[in-house]
Amino acid sequence: MSMDQILEAVRGFDGVLELAPAEGGEFPEIAWGDHFFYYAPDGAVPRREQPYATVITKNYPGDDRCDLDDPDRRRLNVHVGRAVFTELTGEDPRGEPAETDLTATDVVFGHPLYRAMGWVSITNPGVRTRALAIRLLRQAHDDARGRWARRS
Repeated sequence: MSMDQILEAVRGFDGVLELAPAEGGEFPEIAWGDHFFYYAPDGAVPRREQPYATVITKNYPGDDRCDLDDPDRRRLNVHVGRAVFTELTGEDPRGEPAETDLTATDVVFGHPLYRAMGWVSITNPGVRTRALAIRLLRQAHDDARGRWARRS
């Protein structure tokens, strides 16, 4: 499954809002080409909610250990919460990360910056992680829907 197929799957979720900054738009250049997913059935970006998933296509300042500047590399990031983070990685998200090859592809690892908040990442999801990636995205979407319903 390619990243484009994963993007298409998420776009099919009910109430999804995708921000995909592009050149010439209102978003800063650093975000061009990336994707940010929210649950927002009203079409408005939630003011007090972070995206539940992102697809990042390049290195960011302070987040360059995954070698994302190669045009064939994309990193899926999903908020899964601390309990699921521990199930997936065997680590405490608030503890010191294990020695991990952050350039590896098709494996789950703690997000290089946001692991303590329960975010996991997969660079170039493939055969080993595609079903898991979709399951995690669906759960993150459903969790965001629940938060939205409680606020409404």
